[in-house]
Amino acid sequence: RWDGPAIWAWKTSGVALLAAWAAANARGRDGWMIAAALGFGALGDWLLDAAGLMQGAAAFAVGHAIAITLYLGNRRAAMTRSQALLVFAVVPLALLVAWGLTRHAEPAQMSAAIGYTAIVALMAATAWASRFPRYRTGIGAMIFLASDLFIFAGEGGALSKDITMWFVWPLYFAGQALIAWGVVATLASETAKR
Repeated sequence: RWDGPAIWAWKTSGVALLAAWAAANARGRDGWMIAAALGFGALGDWLLDAAGLMQGAAAFAVGHAIAITLYLGNRRAAMTRSQALLVFAVVPLALLVAWGLTRHAEPAQMSAAIGYTAIVALMAATAWASRFPRYRTGIGAMIFLASDLFIFAGEGGALSKDITMWFVWPLYFAGQALIAWGVVATLASETAKR
């Protein structure tokens, strides 16, 4: 396993650059919120390796709370029934999957995984219900959720870590990039029209 500050910095750099890009384009509260959410994601990336799982998860949870607040403040005016069904189904389905993937783990690990999944799934649901483009921000948030479920599949023994290691980071970064692209591009377009 590759380890050490240089590897941690490399793993952190992708989302840190997305956060810097979002901050450079921020022209108001919403722009700064997406920059902060991405910034806490980058901090979480660093802390996962440098300090530990719980510290990294705490930074990610702060980022998700900021993103949830952003998305709730930018709700879509109307949704189709199928869109609304997905919004309401994401959290319970994700919790069920997380439980299934971690049910043989230590009780404390299972509880932490389920609690964290609730936060990530709520972020994904509110992103899908937001006015930001679903095929960027919404799909990106769902991909982010999938990356975390792959982590739990590896940690809980449902899949080999030799398999999950090939999915977690690419899905995570793709999700973060799509989220950033959808929010930043939408806000920049609105600013340009003023």
